[in-house]
Amino acid sequence: MLKKFISYYKPHMKLFILDIVCAFLAAGIDLFYPMISRKLINEVIPKYQLEMLYKLSILLVLLYIGKLICNYIVDYWGHVVGVRMQYDMRKELFSHLQELPFSYFDDNKTGHIMSRIVNDLMEVSELAHHGPEDVFISIVMILGSFAVLCTINLKLTLIVFAFIPIMFWFAIKKRVKMSKAFKNVRKKVANVNAQLENSISGIRVAKSFTNEEYEMKKFDDGNVKFRESREFAYKSMAEFFSGIKFLIDLLRIVVIFAGGIFAYKRLINIGDLVAYFLYISLFMQPIRRLTSFIEQYQLGMAGFERFVEIMNVQPEIKDKEDAGELKNVKGNIQFNNVSFNYDNKKSILSNLNLEVKEGKTLAFVGPSGGGKTTLCHLIPRFYEATEGELLVDGKNIKDITLKSLRKNIGIVQQDVFLFGGTIKENILYGNSEASDDEIIEAAKNANIHDFIMNLPEGYETYVGERGIKLSGGQKQRVSIARVFLKNPPILILDEATSALDNATELIIQKSLEKLSKGRTTIVVAHRLSTIKNADEIIVLTNKGIEEKGSHEELINKDGIYAKLYNAQFKGYIPDEV
Repeated sequence: MLKKFISYYKPHMKLFILDIVCAFLAAGIDLFYPMISRKLINEVIPKYQLEMLYKLSILLVLLYIGKLICNYIVDYWGHVVGVRMQYDMRKELFSHLQELPFSYFDDNKTGHIMSRIVNDLMEVSELAHHGPEDVFISIVMILGSFAVLCTINLKLTLIVFAFIPIMFWFAIKKRVKMSKAFKNVRKKVANVNAQLENSISGIRVAKSFTNEEYEMKKFDDGNVKFRESREFAYKSMAEFFSGIKFLIDLLRIVVIFAGGIFAYKRLINIGDLVAYFLYISLFMQPIRRLTSFIEQYQLGMAGFERFVEIMNVQPEIKDKEDAGELKNVKGNIQFNNVSFNYDNKKSILSNLNLEVKEGKTLAFVGPSGGGKTTLCHLIPRFYEATEGELLVDGKNIKDITLKSLRKNIGIVQQDVFLFGGTIKENILYGNSEASDDEIIEAAKNANIHDFIMNLPEGYETYVGERGIKLSGGQKQRVSIARVFLKNPPILILDEATSALDNATELIIQKSLEKLSKGRTTIVVAHRLSTIKNADEIIVLTNKGIEEKGSHEELINKDGIYAKLYNAQFKGYIPDEV
């Protein structure tokens, strides 16, 4: 873990070395003051050497100006090193998240992931800056003070330093308790973030059901657990710091008592004793630094450990080393004995065989849970087929790069997601390099251009978080414009109109028909009126493919499809299928 943490310093090594050198110089300068004080008390002042007093005072001023410059570099550029490392980690983590499959996000809450990207890495940044600096300065100060103290009075120094192992034993013992406590705090704050993200996203539902008190209770339950974990962490921290401070105070008593005895017995003069006290004060500083570092180390490494946990999650779906590009796509799709299940549980799809000819429209209907949406997600490899193979233009999709595969597939879903931004930015998501004319053409094809032009800001209108300022039909048409701009040869329409009213559905349907023209299209629909003109309709249930054929063929067959159709248009309630 520590080795991996250190590896993030490599790109910023020059700045890191500058920080450490300046920290070393600042620490070294502090060691001069007791030396000069000792000389003043023992020689300069008793002998009235005024010229030497001036020289030593000027030397101290120059040293402290140098210390000022060093401290500025440490405080500014040292923090810059931490921030840049945090930037690298956050970028690497976000990039890694892009590679993880849908299944990872199915199992992990958004708030937990956000907490690791934001909160945890803030603590890591502070550790990256202060950690090495505090340890290095502390070592310099301890060794420097010890060396000088030995030259002043070796016996007194040995007595004082015999007390140090007790302090380190106490620190190490309490460190384990603090480590567990702060790791628990990280988990609890992630839970609070997850609950908060969930509650804010669902605020309209909570208000519509007048469940504000229930949401408050759910949030408060997590908040109480976070408070309790934080209180326990602070209790562990209080035991640690109060104990260390008490031991430092005892050390002062030891120094005063032993120093007094040595002075009484004429084993040390007053100037040396004053210098000794000053060096002991300097010696206390690294002790405090090290105790602060231990707290910071617990926080930072707890955050870094959670960062590494995500980075160690290997993408289940990734490119093969020799994966090729999918080019000049015609759109012929084949499922050969394809099976799929979630987490080795009951199969959603089993030994599925079918073919979608290029430029044709294939529709799937059937009861919920039959695997229609799952089947659509297998084509762009959002999920990986458990068995069998899926071919596009005769090529196994596992032999094709994910980017080139997904670049050739356009998806319009029932649950439209618009990013917080403008209408133009959301349409541009289909092709970031498109011109304004191409954006307008895509909007016209999606029957949304006139609506956009009537808005005060036109295409620069802000849509709100998740497109909340637009109606369901307007969001759907923006998403269709996005796919028009992408212009893919393969199109997947996953219940794209099922959540809309009849009038809006007719408008959207015209846009979808225009979008489907000349493309291989797979449609998942509950409203059977939208698929009457499909080249082939497949009835998919949890038993597999039950029926297939054109609309007329399936109606004449008077099977499951006919019963579903009659239920929608003639009020006939079918037996359960």
